Amino acid sequence: MASPSLLSLFFIFSLLLGMAHAHYLSPNFYARSCPRALPTIRTAVNKAVAKEKRMGASLLRLHFHDCFVLGCDASILLDDTATFTGEKTAGPNNNSVRGYEVIDTIKSQVESLCPGVVSCADIVAVAARDSVVALGGPTWTVRLGRRDSTTASFSAARTDLPGPNLNLSQLISAFSKKGLTTKEMVVLSGTHTIGKARCTSFRNHIYNDTDIDPAFAASKQKICPRSGGDDNLSPLDGTTTVFDNVYFRGLKEKKGLLHSDQELYNGGSTDSIVETYSINTATFFRDVANAMVKMGNISPLTGTNGQIRTNCRKVNGSYCLSQSSLGNLRTMASLSLFSLFCVFSFLLGMAHAQLSSNFYASSCPKALSTIRAAVNNAVAKERRMGASLLRLHFHDCFVLGCDASILLDDTASFTGEKTAGPNKDSVRGYEVIDTIKSQVESLCPGVVSCADIVAVAARDSVVALGGPTWTLQLGRRDSTTASLSTANSDLPGPASDLSTLISRFSNKGFTTKEMVALSGTHTIGKARCTSFRSRIYNETNIDAAFATSKQKICPSTGGDNNLSDLDETTTVFDNVYFRNLKAKKGLLHSDQQLYNGGSTDSIVETYSTNSATFFTDVANAMIKMGNLSPLTGTNGEIRTDCKKINGS
Repeated sequence: MASPSLLSLFFIFSLLLGMAHAHYLSPNFYARSCPRALPTIRTAVNKAVAKEKRMGASLLRLHFHDCFVLGCDASILLDDTATFTGEKTAGPNNNSVRGYEVIDTIKSQVESLCPGVVSCADIVAVAARDSVVALGGPTWTVRLGRRDSTTASFSAARTDLPGPNLNLSQLISAFSKKGLTTKEMVVLSGTHTIGKARCTSFRNHIYNDTDIDPAFAASKQKICPRSGGDDNLSPLDGTTTVFDNVYFRGLKEKKGLLHSDQELYNGGSTDSIVETYSINTATFFRDVANAMVKMGNISPLTGTNGQIRTNCRKVNGSYCLSQSSLGNLRTMASLSLFSLFCVFSFLLGMAHAQLSSNFYASSCPKALSTIRAAVNNAVAKERRMGASLLRLHFHDCFVLGCDASILLDDTASFTGEKTAGPNKDSVRGYEVIDTIKSQVESLCPGVVSCADIVAVAARDSVVALGGPTWTLQLGRRDSTTASLSTANSDLPGPASDLSTLISRFSNKGFTTKEMVALSGTHTIGKARCTSFRSRIYNETNIDAAFATSKQKICPSTGGDNNLSDLDETTTVFDNVYFRNLKAKKGLLHSDQQLYNGGSTDSIVETYSTNSATFFTDVANAMIKMGNLSPLTGTNGEIRTDCKKINGS
């Protein structure tokens, strides 16, 4: 072992690499490796909150500001250095976010128990939960196993964190970008039931806004003068050291301290949610707990991504490199155990690549042209195939991310996604992907992933049918698993109403506008009778002649697999779909919901009269969809056969 051969080194590296990829968070992550971690954190939090009640709100806010920038990775904890600028001095954090010292104390205590085991990111997440409980709020199960980032983003901290002056639409958009629904935005805003705010964050509201109780405004003006006193503090609600629903009652009385607070109850779409929470503490507690779980799962680093910092304020040092230099290594065949570990760590770090539009420029330069030619050939043979390949990409990305999990066949010991309700007898184009994979494998064996082929084929299909193009980011890898249950639960169905559509897309990080643009891809393709029968026989928001014409194709019983065009120009990618919606000729219930007197009517109006705007927006939304949770670096694999995992 002290002098492994190159072959032995390869096997050791492969073994360690395989063991290192723990991709899923678990509430029992430290059950064996550090069983006293959670009680240690809880005790430290209780002590800090007992010393200063406000600290509970500060630790909760620390978690929020961490997760909204790059994900829940403790990037917010990194101090600036001479060569590195972290997030602490960004506008939303500077002289505002606090609690760093409490996290340092907890980290020191946990390190003494289990050195190098418990991440700073997990400590922040658990401390937030324990702070809420310490102030009388609900508890929730924190999923653990996050790792710590080795970088931070000053710019993202400035742009991604919702500020105190945002209006309602901006709040909805900011939370939607993180995959949180409007309801979850309101409930998370309700955590302002604890804590205080600086004068600089509410001065404009108390002096210039009209949707504020005059007596409340006057009382706050005594604390916060028109000029000066920027750091003067005011409680965010009337019971600022108790986690309750008084915040929402304050909003109903026009006593929201921040402009962004009062926007939640100002004659808009969230008034009813505020009403509910103001009278039902149990509902608020349940919903805020669920939303905190969801927020805590935003883009965690797991497996071998990131590191476990020994000091939360700085990235671990490059100890291996300095030791390797001192060791005067001569050949791979004479590596010591220590050097072997260092080489493993170095290779592992190199392996975590990001997506890039030029990913195959050197490794397989003919890949994209080969895919394009095959797609053009398939679409020329059957125009409907363009829509099928586009839909294949959508159904792949919405389940576990854009990882080609949808392509895996069932086996005697494995159930994939193909037989899930939204996919069975509906999703098609698998054979085209197989053909492309075969052609690309002959050019560059083991280089181009099935996930990238699906993404490129979707783009090229749209172009082949007259639609826009877009620049694809490449470098996805293929999953080694699939999820039938997620396919059944996460894919929006044809019977969805508008709120369900907004929620399903928001859960994947899409705005309402992006949902409408992506729905516009129904400008190509066909649908089965079973998916629109209820609409054409039972609904009233449908053109009568249109319904009658579709009833000839789709009888009230039988003919489930009979097909109808999704719009009037089904083999051309255009904006006719939106014009049809205005004429009450949406084929699916979910289609017509986009234009039915609701919040998306204006978006449909715009796209129905402006193809260029639709093309721009749908291209941008497709790029965003293609970036949903890709596997990169050493995660997953490059399948040689898209239908099965390598070696199976």
